[in-house]
Amino acid sequence: MNKKLQKSIFLYAFSVVVAVFTLAPFIWMFITSVTYPKALTSLPLQLIPRQITFDRYINIFTGTGTSNPAYVFRVSMSNSIIVALCVTALSLIVGTLAAYAFARLRFRFKDSLILLTIFTYMIPPIVLILPMYTIFNSFGMVNTKPVLVILYLSIVIPFIVWVMQGFFVSLSKTYEEAAEIDGCNRFQTFYRIFLPIARPGLIATGLLAFLMSWDEFFFALIFTSNLDAKTITVAISEFNGKYSIDYGMISAAGVIASVVPMLIVLLFQRYIVTGMTAGGVKE
Repeated sequence: MNKKLQKSIFLYAFSVVVAVFTLAPFIWMFITSVTYPKALTSLPLQLIPRQITFDRYINIFTGTGTSNPAYVFRVSMSNSIIVALCVTALSLIVGTLAAYAFARLRFRFKDSLILLTIFTYMIPPIVLILPMYTIFNSFGMVNTKPVLVILYLSIVIPFIVWVMQGFFVSLSKTYEEAAEIDGCNRFQTFYRIFLPIARPGLIATGLLAFLMSWDEFFFALIFTSNLDAKTITVAISEFNGKYSIDYGMISAAGVIASVVPMLIVLLFQRYIVTGMTAGGVKE
């Protein structure tokens, strides 16, 4: 057996091991979601259930009434989608323009401002939670979707500025010189030249912005308590009852909540890898 074949066998075996350990929690979560409650607490534990049920999934998509946790989860999922889409769109517009300004323009205190922007991303949210809650409560914005959008933007925009600024810096000055010769102003240069080149980076950061908003739990837990703004992460945590825990329903909700990020990654994985590693012509 030659060394090339041995290397291939090792790489495939290692990939299989990594895939098993990566997918095992999700597979077990799915098995738990279709297992009857009695089988979940039986000893010895049944790794492969003898009987399965999809009643939990049916309840999630058809249940009604605000007292029904499955209905609360469904409404919360729609809230999460709305908030995540708003955050993604707004953060891309603001973050990309700011990143371009930091990368290609010269102005006073530029280095200090970029460091300050990144520093806001590094501050633990728990440090600011009390003053932010006081401020938003005084404006009557607690338990609303806009407050979550604003809070998530404070996290996502610095991230996009940090990523896209490095992307724009890597682009050659010849693009700007060619655009200037053709009579483009600064905004036209950004819109017609840099934005198309930065499309892979925009898609990658946009997907990451959506996932960051989709998975956020701390702000959603503190600032929401009703169905008007409650997100999917908070709804899943509320499946824990006072005297019992519905492991099956938690797992079913977890499977559904995981489907959206998984589909996004599978559909756009090429853009994620390319956008986070590629740039223009290096100087």
